[in-house]
Amino acid sequence: MNNTNEIRSKLDFLVCVSCRSGSLNLNEQGLQCSSCATIFPVVRGVPRFVPNDDYAESFGFQWNTHARTQLDSFTNTSISRDRVFDVSKWPGDLSGQTVLEAGSGAGRFTEVLATTGATVLSFDLSSAVDANYQNNGQNGNVLVLQASILDIPVRPRSIDKVMCLGVIQHTPDPAQTFSCLADCVRPGGELVIDVYASRLRSLISWRYLLRPVTKRMNNRKLYELIERATPKLVPVSEFLYRVLGRLGPRLLPISYYPTLGLSPELALQWAILDTFDMYAPAHDHPKSVTTVKSWFDAVGFVDVTIGYGTNGVVARGRRPVA
Repeated sequence: MNNTNEIRSKLDFLVCVSCRSGSLNLNEQGLQCSSCATIFPVVRGVPRFVPNDDYAESFGFQWNTHARTQLDSFTNTSISRDRVFDVSKWPGDLSGQTVLEAGSGAGRFTEVLATTGATVLSFDLSSAVDANYQNNGQNGNVLVLQASILDIPVRPRSIDKVMCLGVIQHTPDPAQTFSCLADCVRPGGELVIDVYASRLRSLISWRYLLRPVTKRMNNRKLYELIERATPKLVPVSEFLYRVLGRLGPRLLPISYYPTLGLSPELALQWAILDTFDMYAPAHDHPKSVTTVKSWFDAVGFVDVTIGYGTNGVVARGRRPVA
């Protein structure tokens, strides 16, 4: 347990997920609840509040396979940084504030949030936390946790800023997921999310045509199939992009982005990763702008802004101070 100080410095934000009332203390066994005595082990530097990946096993597989593929520090781009600040409209300096990142994956956004000076609590249900810890665990302002988004181990209404990108549609109950995220936001604090859009052009796609089969496949076998097929289809996708523009690549059953400015090898790895991400998840529940607005209305948030972004519906709002 080589990050003892980092864990201890952030215990005030955490709460026991067994009794939801006790504070947590760090000892040789892990984090122990002061009320019900439940112990949550710290394994490879990461406090674990769940025993396994549950429905998110495919994400653990993909992010440990592609632990660095989408990190700005690895791609030498600002793709992840631009997405964080484009959707959140947050300033680059968040010193003195606490940020909760839900569904961190390998930590592409954790890396960006760590640069803001905020205290960052970054969690994921899957074993992707191992990749995130390797990528970002050395930052003293970051604590990586393995936990369920439906049972978040933080004190209610205690977090200044909550961010959840690329995750909500992959949970069993997106509305409940949103409610759990909103419950973490302090009065005056902000919540930023995105979710796949439930639009005709999105629903009529290879993703939803093939997912009834692919989501039931063994993760490794599906990945190997995609790994073999994608290099053959990328040149076709590039040709279709030159001829038809952005519509062209959508005609093929892979996820390829010719406009990201990546090297050919990185572009291929990104395509393999995103194609697997498209077909493997157990859950994929796109939502409309109207539905997302109803979520914010239900929790009484104000200053709500909703629109379409690169990943579907993007929304942010604030919990009233009063």
